[in-house]
Amino acid sequence: MRKIQYGTNPPVWIVAKKIHALIDSDLFYIDTVRKYPDNHMKKVEIAKQEYHENARPELAKPVENMSDYDVILIGYPIWHGRMPQAIYSFIESYDLAGKTVIPFNTHEGSGQSGTQQVIENALPGCAVLQGLAIQGKTAQENETRTRELLTDWLAGLKLLK
Repeated sequence: MRKIQYGTNPPVWIVAKKIHALIDSDLFYIDTVRKYPDNHMKKVEIAKQEYHENARPELAKPVENMSDYDVILIGYPIWHGRMPQAIYSFIESYDLAGKTVIPFNTHEGSGQSGTQQVIENALPGCAVLQGLAIQGKTAQENETRTRELLTDWLAGLKLLK
């Protein structure tokens, strides 16, 4: 069984790399053609605008061999209480029917913010397993706690090496 995981945003990428160290997976960075500003408040304003427009930001590059993967971990930040619209661009770009999808996200107090259900609704032909939300500050500043959270979660999913 081949697994691939995706992430965007620095705290999410930290988590994605830690997951990669714990399981046998490939990494892919979800990136958009239009770059988001580094300033968090400006990023949130753009995210809010994209949400209200139901935008699908263009992705910088595709996954060339998506059919090779059985399990897909999708990582994203919670911006303005929601996952970025680029995640919709990503999941709508592939036929993921029959695959197992596992969301994970970083946040600053929103938890999963309802995104588990959003992903389940967007991917009716997939087995969507219980995701994990990690506070971005924890991911960036507390490596021990982040590793504990990930190890417990991945063990429960039976994904540890």
